[in-house]
Amino acid sequence: MNPSFEPIRTYLIGLQHRITSAVSEIDGHVFLSDKWEKPPGETLQGDGITQILENGNVFERAGCGFSHVRGPKLPPSATQHRPELSGSSFEAMGVSLVFHPRNPYVPTVHLNVRALLAKPASGPAVAWFGGGMDLTPYYGFDEDARHFHTECQKSLDGFDVAYYPRFKKWCDEYFYLKHRQEPRGIGGIFFDDFEELGFEKSFAMMQSVGNAFNQAYLPIVTKRMQTPFGERERNHQLYRRGRYVEFNLVWDRGTHFGLQSGGRTESILMSLPPMVSWSYQQKPEPGSAEERLYTHYLVPKDWAQAT
Repeated sequence: MNPSFEPIRTYLIGLQHRITSAVSEIDGHVFLSDKWEKPPGETLQGDGITQILENGNVFERAGCGFSHVRGPKLPPSATQHRPELSGSSFEAMGVSLVFHPRNPYVPTVHLNVRALLAKPASGPAVAWFGGGMDLTPYYGFDEDARHFHTECQKSLDGFDVAYYPRFKKWCDEYFYLKHRQEPRGIGGIFFDDFEELGFEKSFAMMQSVGNAFNQAYLPIVTKRMQTPFGERERNHQLYRRGRYVEFNLVWDRGTHFGLQSGGRTESILMSLPPMVSWSYQQKPEPGSAEERLYTHYLVPKDWAQAT
């Protein structure tokens, strides 16, 4: 008997609505909601809802997408850790968001929660879950890092107190720019190919992570969004956004899965910031807040236990 995906779909659409409603209340602008469906005849079938807020008071771009797709063959990005499922048909759904703030003192954030059902030609269907959230500050604050990681830990401790340190380490290792030899931000939690609690409890854990997002991120936004900034901070923000783009295009499995499976390109790439810059060998001034980002924040720390 195949696991039912209908409760997961209902939960994910509700989660998308709760998050975008809360962000709209803070920003003062509403999200554009774009419902889409793959046309008949395409290899990949499915539908989704892309919600996007651009040129807001607080967010330059805030994208939050729900997608539910079906395909005849899992792409390589989904089977690299499960070669026995190569060639299986599949069903996948999830909510993914990236919010790029206007103020450099407000960090960028990413959340993804997803489920995938693989249907091999012989043998039972296999379902697993993945996701997590991570924070990418441009100017760091210890109290914000502690708050974000503490909320991540609380979302997992009810299932197993070993999950937070395990998934935090996974996040630190995953959101790492190998070609730069630096992390993307201060991390959070990340898990993938997760089924060890069984279908129902694994689904419950995914929900707990998704439900923790608003409390983990939005208090940081409201605390920092009125902080004065100038051209120096803006230039630093745009430069560091370049690292975000590099990771998403070069290393991110979700981006690769979407593009390799024939997904909707505009929805997949809505995670990219509207403005970004690169410069050759830019280095921060010694003793500056920009240098502190590298020396104090872009290093693995046990933020949930930090004092």
